Amino acid sequence: MKKKIGVREVAKEANVSPSTVSRVLNNKGYISEVTRSQVYQAMEKLEYYPNELAIALYKNKSYTVGLIFPTITNPFHAELIQEMEFLLSAEGYKTLLCNSLNNPEKEKQYLEMLRKNQVDGIIVGTHNENITDYDIPNLPIIAIDRYLGGSTTAVSCDNYAGGRIATELLVDEGCQKILCIRGDSKIKLPANSRTRAYQDVMNQNNMDSIILEVPFTQTIEKKREIIQGFLKKRTEIDGIVAGDDLLASLAIIILKENQKEIPRDVKVIGFDGAVETLIYKPQLTTIQQPIQEIANVAVQKLLNKMQGEEEEDAIHLPVKLIRGDTV
Repeated sequence: MKKKIGVREVAKEANVSPSTVSRVLNNKGYISEVTRSQVYQAMEKLEYYPNELAIALYKNKSYTVGLIFPTITNPFHAELIQEMEFLLSAEGYKTLLCNSLNNPEKEKQYLEMLRKNQVDGIIVGTHNENITDYDIPNLPIIAIDRYLGGSTTAVSCDNYAGGRIATELLVDEGCQKILCIRGDSKIKLPANSRTRAYQDVMNQNNMDSIILEVPFTQTIEKKREIIQGFLKKRTEIDGIVAGDDLLASLAIIILKENQKEIPRDVKVIGFDGAVETLIYKPQLTTIQQPIQEIANVAVQKLLNKMQGEEEEDAIHLPVKLIRGDTV
């Protein structure tokens, strides 16, 4: 059986003391570059891998960040998570990905699990209501498109601008009966500004607001059922501002099943514009969120908070219109 390699064996190979090896591993005190190089060469030769748990306990840091998101199947969340994991890894942090499946109890359980694992910070992108457990002293938390209160920072796109651009586009294209499909209004989200922008544009043009709530936490089948039932009753709808690209896609499928031509009979615009969505649905007109920038800002703000820096309560990043064939 191969003998287990430890600090003493590395020290002997590098011709230094065990305490010097420990200081190199923990980056403590002055170590000359020559000595540091000798230790690393010895570690490589002996195939010694430091005990990360022991180092974490010594430094009172786990070098782990928790990500709590409702799903990894939504292209927007998938791209965002991928970007953040890449950025955190470059900074030396591992990620624990928690898929809450839109279940508030599961979200609470994941939060408790992350606290037990002593993560250094958390990034949250869920949309469940009545989760009041995030105001945790000394635990930096960043929220993506969600207000959690306390000391958390909310990072989102400029939702109001996105809602205004989408609605004005449909008005300019001659739509008279514009439907806004949105999420659950009871949940306090930055995305609610999209609906406010829609209502403002409709009022400015002396047009009636038509709003359909489709809770984010519902299954795709249930979302389809809600939209289908509404459009069956309101056949006069000639424009749709959807809360995300999935809702826009569901609406388009249902409209086509009802022998409506897109965009001749009904014009549809989505929201998110993830890379995967634009590859598979290049015809969709959508408001694109700056996903890479959201990931960059969220990670940087979290790192700043972990260093004890104060950050603003909310950050809004610019959106842009991606013109397809559905408007």
